[in-house]
Amino acid sequence: MLAVLRHRTYRHLFAAQVIALVGTGLATVALGLLAYDLAGAAAGSVLGTALAIKMVAYVAVAPAVGAIADRLPRRALMVTADLVRAGVAVFLPFVDSVWQVYVLVFLLQSASAVFTPTFQAVIPDVLPEERAYTRALSMSRLAYDLESLFSPALAAALLSVITYNWLFTGTVLGFLASAALVVSAVLPERAARPGPGGGRRSGVRGFLAVPRLRALLALDLAVAAAGAMVTVNSVVYVRDVLGLSEGAVPLALGAYGAGSMVVALALPRLLDRVPDRAVMLPAALLLTVVFAGLGAVTAASGGAWRVPALLGVWAAFGAACSAVLTPTGRLIRRSVPAGERTAAFAAQFSLSHGCWLLTYPLAGWLGATAGLDWTTLALGAIALAAALLAVRLWPAPPATHVHSDLPLGHPHLADALRVPTGWRHSHGRLTDGLHAGLR
Repeated sequence: MLAVLRHRTYRHLFAAQVIALVGTGLATVALGLLAYDLAGAAAGSVLGTALAIKMVAYVAVAPAVGAIADRLPRRALMVTADLVRAGVAVFLPFVDSVWQVYVLVFLLQSASAVFTPTFQAVIPDVLPEERAYTRALSMSRLAYDLESLFSPALAAALLSVITYNWLFTGTVLGFLASAALVVSAVLPERAARPGPGGGRRSGVRGFLAVPRLRALLALDLAVAAAGAMVTVNSVVYVRDVLGLSEGAVPLALGAYGAGSMVVALALPRLLDRVPDRAVMLPAALLLTVVFAGLGAVTAASGGAWRVPALLGVWAAFGAACSAVLTPTGRLIRRSVPAGERTAAFAAQFSLSHGCWLLTYPLAGWLGATAGLDWTTLALGAIALAAALLAVRLWPAPPATHVHSDLPLGHPHLADALRVPTGWRHSHGRLTDGLHAGLR
């Protein structure tokens, strides 16, 4: 899988992603400490509000960016976003009131909502060969998982010798390094946008016009239900349900990350042999089974078995979520013309975070008011309904089918044969539903 790093442009872009993620991780730790300095015992509510603001920025800004991004230079867009993020991080150590934190968090995450979809849309052009692109997606998934494990450990080590304000300096340096690496990358020419009548509507409406991408949104909701349960309630399970020390919280979160990484490492070879649909839909349905296992742990009144059981449940959540999320880029790349990818990735970025905006407060509010039993039941029901909806929206097409109204140069026509009625595909066992609903 590491062979994909031999590609110079991708290597620079991947390094930019990793460094920016580490910087963001340091900022997350520092923001928690800053919130405690500003609000004391109310620091949790400050961070909860900041998290909600982050999601609102993602949901609101990404579609607006997607509408114009394909008309702007991609390198300039990503570099500008990195510079804005670095500039915001410079001001964070100097804030002295909570409202300033909220404003800066909104600006920081708005810039991320510009950078991330643009970055995601560039990679398919950099690595047009599907096998290499699949490995790049797994590398990206690993980067996110490793960041969630590495950044807190790095922050803890740094805090032993410096104050938390200096962590923001690391964030600034990370975003500046990311910008420099993007500048050093030679990006391929952008594919031309389809002419009048030659393409599908772009943005959120265009995204939702494609059945399999509507299925992807349902899959995102299933993942958000599981991910919110882990993110919001890990500390409650560790401290209150299992009666462990706070030092066990990173162990639980690490189990989730480990499960995700194992699947991310295995997926490239698996996706060489089986279609995306055969991986993503079963993984989403598996989330419901894992929720049932979590219900058993939650309902149990005692027993030492609950500790390894919870770690196993968290690892299974991570594995299933990774199996759903990692192939997402392949699905989007195959679903829209190259000239509309940034808008499609921006739409997916916005809609998927809209799912998290729903499940995050639901996981926290239900856990605090109704208890973990009802929370597990509610989020498990959401995951089940979303997975079943995805199955319904993403039917498997026949192995051979004909397209009569796609424009010449559309990515779906790359392996097609011209016939009197249009273009014929014959994908054999690799048929994965990617053509269902094309107009």
